[in-house]
Amino acid sequence: MKAYEEMIQETATKHAPWYVVPANNKWFTRVVVAGAVIDALASRDLAYPDVDESKLKELAAAKKKLLSK
Repeated sequence: MKAYEEMIQETATKHAPWYVVPANNKWFTRVVVAGAVIDALASRDLAYPDVDESKLKELAAAKKKLLSK
């Protein structure tokens, strides 16, 4: 256990953190993992890319073609 603790302490960084997740209760494990994912995504400055008018028309045509089948 000491080796695991040392490894985590020495290799975790702000850019690439380790998360110690309890695995003896599935629903709780899933809540902890979901929370870590939500926190990681919330800390990013994510945004949809800007799409110019020609690409919007191309996407609309592709959507129309896909929905017509």
